[in-house]
This record gives sequence, structure tokens and C-alpha cells, in this order.
Amino acid sequence: MSLSQRAAVASAQLTNHDHAAEHEPVQTAVVYCEANFGAIDGKTANGLVRHSQKYKILAVIDSEKAGLDSGEVLGEAPNAIPVCRNLADAIAHVGSRPDSFIFGVAPASGMLSSHERGLVLEAIDLGMNIVNGLHEFLSDDPVFAAASAAKNVQILDIRKPRAKKDLRSFSGRITDVTCPRIAVLGTDCAIGKRTTATILTRALCDHGLKAVMVGTGQTGLIQGARYGVALDAIPSQFCAGELEATIIEAFENENPDVIIIEGQGALSHPAYSTSSFILRGSCPDAVVLQHAPERTHRCDFEQMAMPLPATEINLIQTFSDTKVIGLTINHENMTDDDVDLAITLYELELGIPATDSLSRPPERLVEMVISAFPGLEEKLSAGAR
Repeated sequence: MSLSQRAAVASAQLTNHDHAAEHEPVQTAVVYCEANFGAIDGKTANGLVRHSQKYKILAVIDSEKAGLDSGEVLGEAPNAIPVCRNLADAIAHVGSRPDSFIFGVAPASGMLSSHERGLVLEAIDLGMNIVNGLHEFLSDDPVFAAASAAKNVQILDIRKPRAKKDLRSFSGRITDVTCPRIAVLGTDCAIGKRTTATILTRALCDHGLKAVMVGTGQTGLIQGARYGVALDAIPSQFCAGELEATIIEAFENENPDVIIIEGQGALSHPAYSTSSFILRGSCPDAVVLQHAPERTHRCDFEQMAMPLPATEINLIQTFSDTKVIGLTINHENMTDDDVDLAITLYELELGIPATDSLSRPPERLVEMVISAFPGLEEKLSAGAR
């Protein structure tokens, strides 16, 4: 089986589980991702096409890839979610007005362009709810607020934090969480941390463990994560406390065997501080590190070379009282043989298990966790051992 076929199987399994695990009516949606679908800045749209519990994605808008199947654009199996030229084309293709318009681009600016403002207003005028993952809060804009009120639709600003008076500071109660806490961190941004965290959580659940994922970014929250906080929109004073409180809520409400925390950015990356807050707020018992071996430089920073996994591991374990228990690979620009070789070499070099979450069996992720936390083994489903 080729690398792309393996990735397609993993993606299909993840999507099938989403539909089986829905706890509320699924809303239909189109995702706007002009000129970025399948690329790094389209990570929100890419993620929603692969996995969504809350929304049934009917189409993606990207005029540069119009006419293609979105699964194939992502290098996976066809999924019957078309890429359309514009909003009118998308509505005509699906045959009805979707419930929601999701802004699926994650530009570095975090703001709408003037053209995009007009497009969002067009969606509102058509009676569609707006799901916005940007740093610009559209519900605070008087033009958008008036338009949504006139059409009786909702604007959902995913990154909008609670009122400052309600923000929570770090308390130290994270020690009350007695199950293993595993953070999925990376050597760069947009490298697959959320996807690996999602697949890891599902694999543990499929093997009889109760695993809960805590999201820390806008895409995971749009996908339907029950517990999470958009960490990069929280004032720094409260980041560790908000994450700690969210993890405690997940622990007290779900009584899980394992909690998986989605990472953001990279601890070594000077453009991001969220990894440090994740390590402080979650105080993880272990870390799984995501790395792209063929990525030569940081996203959007061509002058910054990618770090080696060994140096990132040393930094993480120096910064925080934790241990990196495994390496997961982003196979961009790699063949199946390249992945096999990388897994072998990294395991020899680092002395920890390595795998590719999308193209290798999920059992390898489960083995990674059980090896680090052998006390979990007795909880595994008898048939999955």
C-alpha cells in the first residue's frame, strides 16, 4: 500500500468515527479557503475536510482548485466534497443553502481583507451563520453585527476569550489530575500536531481506554472539540490558568484514563509563545513530538532553519519536568520508503519509538503510550491486545 493510500485509510477511519460519535445535530457548512486549500495557511479548511464532528462540510471555496475533489487535493482518497469557484458556485453545486459559512484560512495577519469582508456580508445576506477563527472578532464590528441581526443569523468568533473578569489564573490544581497528561508538540507551526493528537486520542479509545483531547487552537474548536481554549487569543497572564482549568474540567467531567493536549507552534520558535504556556498550564507527564524531516525552514520564515528533533527534545525536557516518549512524522515531500528510513534512523538516534500517524497503523501510537505508561495496559480491551 502506498503512502497516500495509507493516509487515505487513516483519514477515512477518522471521518467515519466522527459521524458515529456525534452528540448533537450536525450543521451543514461550506469552507472558504481561497488560494490556500491544501497549503499551510489553509490548515483550518484542511483539518475540517479531514475531520469534523460539529459540521458536515459540503464544499470548499478556492477558485484556483475549482473542479477538484478536496480529498484528492490533500493527497488522500476522493471524499465527494468538491472545491468550488465561489460561494454561488458552492450553493449551486450542493443544491441548498448551507447552515454556516466557515472562514477556513489562517493568514499570519489574522485579519479579513476588504474583499473577504464583502464575501462574509454576502453569506450573512443569504442567511448563513458565520464561523470565524481569526483574531478579528466580527461580532464586535458594527457592520457585521447589524447585518447578522437583520438576518437573524449568528456570528461565532471562535478565538474570542471570555471576559477578563472571568479569566482564570494558574492555581496548581493541575496536580489533582491523576491520569497521564500527554502533550503533542512540534518542531514548527502547521506541522500536524492537531491531526496527530486527534488520531492518538481515537486510537486509545478504540483500544478500550477513555481518552479525551483538549484543543488549544481555533481549528480543533471548530471541528467540535468538547474541551479547549484558543490559547493564542488569551492574555498571557491567564494562558496557563485557562488551560489548566480546561484540563481539570475534562478530568472531573469525563474521568478519563488519558488526556491528550494539542500543541501550538514550537517551543524553539521565536514567533510563538503558546508552546511554553501549554507546558506550564498542562504540566504534561509526557510529550509526543511531531516533526517534518523534509521541511528545510520554518513556515513563513525562510531564514530560519528547522531544528533537529534531538535539539527540540532537549529544549522541551530542560524547560519542563517532562519526558518526550515518541516522535511522529509529517510525511510532506516524502515517499513511503523515505518514511520507513526516517522511522528507523530516528529510533536509533533518539532511543524512542517513532511513527507516522497518518500512514502507519494507529496501534503504533497506542504502543508508544503503553510503553511510557505500562499501568494503562490492563485497561486495554482484551480484543485489542
